[in-house]
Amino acid sequence: MIQLQNLTKTFLLEGQRKVVTDNVTMTFPTGRSVALLGRNGAGKSTLLKMIAGTMDPTSGRIVSTGTISWPVGFAGSFHIDLSGAQNVRFIARVYGVDTDELIRFVEEFAGLGRHFHLPVRSYSSGMRSRLAFGVSMGIAFDTYLVDEVSSVGDAAFRSKSSELFQARMANAGSIVVSHGMGLVRRLCDAGAVLENGQITYFDDIEEAIAQHEENMLGTAQFVDDGD
Repeated sequence: MIQLQNLTKTFLLEGQRKVVTDNVTMTFPTGRSVALLGRNGAGKSTLLKMIAGTMDPTSGRIVSTGTISWPVGFAGSFHIDLSGAQNVRFIARVYGVDTDELIRFVEEFAGLGRHFHLPVRSYSSGMRSRLAFGVSMGIAFDTYLVDEVSSVGDAAFRSKSSELFQARMANAGSIVVSHGMGLVRRLCDAGAVLENGQITYFDDIEEAIAQHEENMLGTAQFVDDGD
């Protein structure tokens, strides 16, 4: 369970106040895969960062039971002067999981070959994505945060990643941000629509998609620094 309690997040951009969430109270249920939908600029990625604990709200708080991942596939926290293997070893120690087991998993899954033992600064963006997704999936979380998982790697790797992610969902929940409704339907069984600083939860994914598509017919309300 992840609960938003009177959650407010605002930005001051070019002298204007932009609202992501406005005193929102809602619950993401345990074990459900929830699509987080909203127009471009609504603040979906910002909300994921707050849930992950990498960004603070303006006011209110987020409480949870169980463990929560960082946004799946996020490669921004790697130390570029360390090798892929060294980064994985460090992350394993931070999260208290078996170091050798995680390294074996990521090395096999990411398929980086000798590059796994070279500095991350030498990686292409696709290689970093493969490493990041492998680390994300190599650690068992109760809730996975997913920001456009379909954009990870090439077509073959995306297919393999999607299969692994769906297997993980047999024993976990997720909050998924994606602009692809086909992917949303495959991965999610519920939805939450972010619009004008408020979030409406739908127990049925089709109802959430219908509301989102209705919102999209209107004009854009604002643009903030996140999705």
